[in-house]
Amino acid sequence: MKSGFVVILGRPNVGKSTLLNSLVGSKVAIVTHRPQTTRDAIQGVVTRPEGQIVFVDSPGIHEPRQELGKHMMREVRRAASGCHLVVVVVDAGAPSHRGDKAAMELARGLRVPALLVLNKIDLLKSKLPLLPHIERYRELETFDEFVPLSARRGENTDLLLKLIFERLPEAPAFYDEDYITDQPERFLAAELIREQVIKQTQQEVPHSIAVLIEKWEEQETSARSPKRKSIPMLRLSATIYVERAGQKGIMIGAGGEKLKQIGTFAREQLEISFGRKVFLELFIKVRPKWRDQPTFVQSLDFHRLLGSDDAG
Repeated sequence: MKSGFVVILGRPNVGKSTLLNSLVGSKVAIVTHRPQTTRDAIQGVVTRPEGQIVFVDSPGIHEPRQELGKHMMREVRRAASGCHLVVVVVDAGAPSHRGDKAAMELARGLRVPALLVLNKIDLLKSKLPLLPHIERYRELETFDEFVPLSARRGENTDLLLKLIFERLPEAPAFYDEDYITDQPERFLAAELIREQVIKQTQQEVPHSIAVLIEKWEEQETSARSPKRKSIPMLRLSATIYVERAGQKGIMIGAGGEKLKQIGTFAREQLEISFGRKVFLELFIKVRPKWRDQPTFVQSLDFHRLLGSDDAG
């Protein structure tokens, strides 16, 4: 049996989280079209008869300007620490970016086997440019293999898993067979709400929002008929933080319609993820310049909820 930790690196918006979800076969990372959606290093675990792969998704590599950005780059380093293999993801249809080069430099410094994934091939009008694209990367002599794939469609993901298993050390599984992520449910719930805020609001809001779960209550609702079983219910209260009063207005919308829309879509995703009915209350608070406040940024780190020594 082969088992090991595999870090996924790349610049923002190349599809790292989509790839993680596709490989795991479950939604463990939120996905939007906005760059820098991922803020924390999170695990997604694939367990098969041949072994276990513990993927660690990381925030997009970028030049940090605020405390939040610095936290995200610390998460990149956390993700890479102690890995057995690295997967660098690039956009197959985009020219090389300095963020791509930074990811490759980090991969080279880890001194472990490295694979290059050329993602989003489903968006290419022709596959012909792929070969010269791969040859340019081959000159770097950093990668063992080059894998063109579509994370969104799951194309060539089985090939990627095969190549990874071939390079992992022989070892027992790190986690139980049904374990798929290290995220606490409260953190995942906050992320699913944040995902809907990003999807439902305008361009200036997403990077300046944070979500904290204030109340988490699990209860059984009584059945309408004695012959029916009671229904599990999850009651959540969450606060969405923004930096400016104008952003709060955008989030609420005319007559509260935008906030209602966010709540409806978020509740649907929460019910899918947790397999039970959800009652969701959302509140919005203005916290000026929270992205530059170390204490508040650290409060968003779910590793602190787990008591990790590596938190922060």
